[in-house]
Amino acid sequence: MDPRASIIITAALVFYSIGVWAERISGRLKWWHFVFFVSGLACDTVGTGMMFQFVGGMAFDIHAVTGMIAILLMFIHAAWALVVLLRKDENAIRNFHKFSLVVWLIWLIPYFSPMFYRLAAMEDIAIFVKI
Repeated sequence: MDPRASIIITAALVFYSIGVWAERISGRLKWWHFVFFVSGLACDTVGTGMMFQFVGGMAFDIHAVTGMIAILLMFIHAAWALVVLLRKDENAIRNFHKFSLVVWLIWLIPYFSPMFYRLAAMEDIAIFVKI
């Protein structure tokens, strides 16, 4: 696997987390949060594309399916943030963080699932070796 894909997807985690948590802590959606959302989305999309090239396309397992759902949600999230900021709807600006946190939590599933798969595989190997 190309290690650059992992680095880029980890950059997505950093950008997206900064945007989501800074927005939640401040209690208001701001333009710079939107920039971090889009940066996270761009990194995740590029990194995922690199992973697809490495494995020869999309697999239909929990990691791939939740990954596609997460990218779609990140796109919807960024688009909705743009709409909210352009409309200058104070109520939506103050409450947007609720949607952000849900999308971020869903995004964590495909980010961490390979680690859990690997740990589970190692446990299976350890059980096999003990027998």
